[in-house]
Amino acid sequence: MTFGQQPQPNPNYEPQGNNTLNTGYGAPQYQVAGQQNAGYSQYNQQMPPQYAQPRYGQPQYAYAGQGGAAATVNGQVAYSYEQAERVSVTKAYGEMTIGLVVTALVAVLAQITGAYYYFLAATGVIGLIGLCVVQVGMAIVLGMRITKMSVGAARAMFYVYAALMGFTLSSIFWVYDLGQIGIALGVTAAFFLALTMFSLTTKFDMLKFGPILMVALVVLIITQLVLAFIPGVSGMTRIVCAIGLVIFAGMTMYDAQSTRALFKAYEAQGPEMIRKISILCALNLYLDFVNMFLYILQLFGSRD
Repeated sequence: MTFGQQPQPNPNYEPQGNNTLNTGYGAPQYQVAGQQNAGYSQYNQQMPPQYAQPRYGQPQYAYAGQGGAAATVNGQVAYSYEQAERVSVTKAYGEMTIGLVVTALVAVLAQITGAYYYFLAATGVIGLIGLCVVQVGMAIVLGMRITKMSVGAARAMFYVYAALMGFTLSSIFWVYDLGQIGIALGVTAAFFLALTMFSLTTKFDMLKFGPILMVALVVLIITQLVLAFIPGVSGMTRIVCAIGLVIFAGMTMYDAQSTRALFKAYEAQGPEMIRKISILCALNLYLDFVNMFLYILQLFGSRD
């Protein structure tokens, strides 16, 4: 070929595996649509289905494996949430149990040493009222300020409250014998466990009864305060104790479901907030248990 001449195409030349039409040296190369589609069809037939490329303009379908993977991920997320919820609820009941153990130990210790007797002998009614005011104040502060407190401070306040409750409850040893106290404690534990298991497994929503239970609780407290200053109403006192037992049974179911709802509401704020909420839930469940125990003891125990 001399300089300035155009190359002559070879009439016997056939393109091999190029899927393009050669129009001469320096000319653009255009893809032949039929050959391109044929090449893709052959490519898709040779490749496994999960790697095959869809044609342009054809709908793309998700394979069953991909849908299964998405379902697996969703299932793992749901399982992780349920597991975290169980751990949080278990932690709340664990804190409650520790509080009850502290209360029992302090009550027994105060009875053995006579600390509560000497306290009342030194302070009289003023000391008793002051002790009750301190306990109520601690419960209110812990309930209202727990989200702004540190976990250590909230836990310490809860255990101090449980210790003060045990110090006050040591007076039951003056009225009831150990057998009656033990039976009442066992019945309360079984009743509390049954109510808790029912509340956490049933679809019945107890949270909607919260306002009714709070009104009933306020009426119960006022009634007991009035009856405390009226002599000779022992029969009425038993009726009030029975009503109180029913109210706190409802409160136990309410607080069991409320514990789960609170963890769900605060889960986005991190593990530290969950630990704080577990202490608040432990306080609520602790109060339910203690009050049911006292009502059961008054209903079925005989005073010495």
